[in-house]
Amino acid sequence: MELGGRRVLVVEDDVTIAASIAARLRAEGFGVDVVHDGPAAVSAEASGEPDLVVLDVMLPGFDGLEVCRRIQGRRPVPVLMLTARADETDMLVGLGVGADDYLTKPFSMRVLTARVHALLRRVERSSSVAGTRIVLGDLEIDVDQRRVARAGVAAQLTPIEFDLLVHFARRPRVVQPRERLLSEVWDWDVHGTSAGTRAVDSHIKALRRKLGADLIRTVHGVGYALEAGS
Repeated sequence: MELGGRRVLVVEDDVTIAASIAARLRAEGFGVDVVHDGPAAVSAEASGEPDLVVLDVMLPGFDGLEVCRRIQGRRPVPVLMLTARADETDMLVGLGVGADDYLTKPFSMRVLTARVHALLRRVERSSSVAGTRIVLGDLEIDVDQRRVARAGVAAQLTPIEFDLLVHFARRPRVVQPRERLLSEVWDWDVHGTSAGTRAVDSHIKALRRKLGADLIRTVHGVGYALEAGS
């Protein structure tokens, strides 16, 4: 039986790895579709509208970064990106184009499924709060419709960027350590890892780029705070 109708799109050009991921996710109760190249991934996401995408970076046709750009441009969907290299640049670029999380190969299927469950729990948790509108100065957030604007100008955020912003907006001017953000926004059970803190920093940069550099203040050595009304 599928897990509450949840469907995952697996995009991986290595047929063996793709089959292993699909088998493990199906055993976890998910419906799974599998494709092996960039164009097929964009088409499958548009036609199937999965709840989550597991996306390899290195793909034929065009790469996973371009796939992520295109699907996030169409609608916000959680993306777990897979990379064969532990290159920080690859990770930051992936997060910058809309990936919510990433894993470096080789990885254990236990870790992959834990990350998938964590991403979906976060989406379910954020969507369970309906009819909420947050206004802080010129920042307006419609939590129900998942829309945000600053000074009347709408911004398109990825799912994790939106959830991160709402987390800050519900605690304006309160300094949030990176470890707390990883736990409460990403739902990770790891703390203080360099990979995790880089992920937080990357998404903060994205929010500043889309909503203004003055919106989120860095508290060096501690974390970040939303500057309400700025």
